[in-house]
Amino acid sequence: MTRTDPITWRPGTVREAAGGLVALTLATFVAITTELVPVGLLPQISTDLEVTESVAGLLVTVYAFMVAALAIPLTLGTRRLPRKGLLLVTLAAYTVSNALVGIAPSFGLVAAGRAVGGIAHALFFSLSIGYASRLVLPQVTGRALALVTAGASAGLVLGVPLSTALGTAVGWRNGFLVLAAGCALATVLVATLLPAVSGDDAPHADHTRTDRRRRLGIVSSANTLTYLAQYTVYTYVSVILLATGLTETAVGPVLLGLGAVGLVGTAYAAVSLDRNPRRGTLVVHVVMALGLLALGLAFPSRPGVLVAAAVWSGAFGAMASVFQAAAIRTRGASPDVIGALVNSTANIGIGGGAALGALVLVGPGLGALPFVGAGLLALSLVVIVVARRSFPSATD
Repeated sequence: MTRTDPITWRPGTVREAAGGLVALTLATFVAITTELVPVGLLPQISTDLEVTESVAGLLVTVYAFMVAALAIPLTLGTRRLPRKGLLLVTLAAYTVSNALVGIAPSFGLVAAGRAVGGIAHALFFSLSIGYASRLVLPQVTGRALALVTAGASAGLVLGVPLSTALGTAVGWRNGFLVLAAGCALATVLVATLLPAVSGDDAPHADHTRTDRRRRLGIVSSANTLTYLAQYTVYTYVSVILLATGLTETAVGPVLLGLGAVGLVGTAYAAVSLDRNPRRGTLVVHVVMALGLLALGLAFPSRPGVLVAAAVWSGAFGAMASVFQAAAIRTRGASPDVIGALVNSTANIGIGGGAALGALVLVGPGLGALPFVGAGLLALSLVVIVVARRSFPSATD
């Protein structure tokens, strides 16, 4: 019997689990690209569908709120089904979602296509977080999750900017259709590379269960605040860049550069979360807050905005790994339920941030977005500072 046998697979080192981790990284790349591709194409979408940019931004909100509402119910409802099979179903649904958006003739049908993707996303990240933790030993969970999260960073580095550049060159609809083909390819690669794992690993009930659940709740709350801060600003980053005088054709390359800087944060998470996770968590939050404040102060100066955005993006590159690892280590639920909770609360922040950003745009205006984001991030930092047991210095 081999290590890839679904009955005998046991957690191993990162090297031993490399094939599965690569598969999850590839799948995460297309998933995060699907979620965020409207960010770089908002001006084209709003013009073509004859809606305002703030209304077009709600395509991110619709998607995210589907995830927030369905992640936990779908995860619980499918907990007895094979993990690998479910992942393949979600990737197929991503393919359908992007294809529908690419051919939809109206904003309503585009939103419906995005809703299909939101349903897929509700399960995908819940499964992938738990899947990665099952592939490796507990002492290297942070590194494994950081490697898988590199797929999300790659989605920002390559997926969103390239789809933005492609959408600008040949039309935003064709950008979605190319992404649909990429999702189909990822489905084939996951079917080939990812080993099957057991889903039967819920924590035992004991006298520490209440404390473990409380710590998981605190981690999830901070996760919501951090993502709310990020997407209040990032949903409208293309609008911010255009307001500095940047040309529409330059937005894609700039987003590519910002995404590349995000890989620095992901790399920092990989080396810090298995050593001193608390210090790493505090560092990236402080740096991100400073980046957002600098962005607000520099706007609309193009050089200042670009430098500040690089600092902000670099720090945020670590956040998915930070909260996934912290949540898994609370052992407050099974890995899949923890994944669902992290996924759901992150998307409450993503959808809420897109909606809050839309309100700021029609109220105080574009220049206020970074300050609102920095204020929300400060609230998350307070939670992390106070909740030492939820964000400990040492790993178990």
